[in-house]
Amino acid sequence: MSTIKPFNPFRSERLVYRAVEDTIEDEAFVHAIQGDAEAQSGASYGLLRPESLQDSRLFKKHITECLLGAIVCLAPTNEDEPAGEPIGILCLKSHPPSWAPHRWTEISIDVLKKHQGNGYGGEAIRWSLWWAFQMAGLHRVQIQAFSFNAGATRLYERLGFKEEGRLRDHLWFAGAWHDGLIYGILEDEWRDQWKKAGREFATYI
Repeated sequence: MSTIKPFNPFRSERLVYRAVEDTIEDEAFVHAIQGDAEAQSGASYGLLRPESLQDSRLFKKHITECLLGAIVCLAPTNEDEPAGEPIGILCLKSHPPSWAPHRWTEISIDVLKKHQGNGYGGEAIRWSLWWAFQMAGLHRVQIQAFSFNAGATRLYERLGFKEEGRLRDHLWFAGAWHDGLIYGILEDEWRDQWKKAGREFATYI
């Protein structure tokens, strides 16, 4: 007989994951994330242009259409609050229904500049892998990076992702061609990693 009990899955060690809401505050937050041109230069294939509020509204809509689209927040300081300060956006992308048998998704992650360097991005990705394999029943998760973004590639490899493909000269940026890198992790690889760390599968915390 299972010993699992109802629990809140939307928490990790220091973070809380909540839905994006139709509020002025969330609209401004998404615009702040999307308006960080330095961050977008290391993550977006789109031609860099100043981010308009309309473009940010379209991205906010995209978040709601993902398999999992969440505002990443610090844990609340007040027990009466469901979540604390928003610091980032985490998405596990959706695919057409006809792709359902393949059971894979792709992660995108953005963290506000003032909160970078604290390990929040890595923590959110670790949690998203747990959610993908334990809650959504997926088999494979991928994440992409540009070859010049060494910080991202080091993080993904440290989290257990393996380089699966290299798209040569896939990105034109700052007057030069750069490769696009595809990283992936399979369910059994993640489970082996989780066991070695002595973690329980049923709940994240």
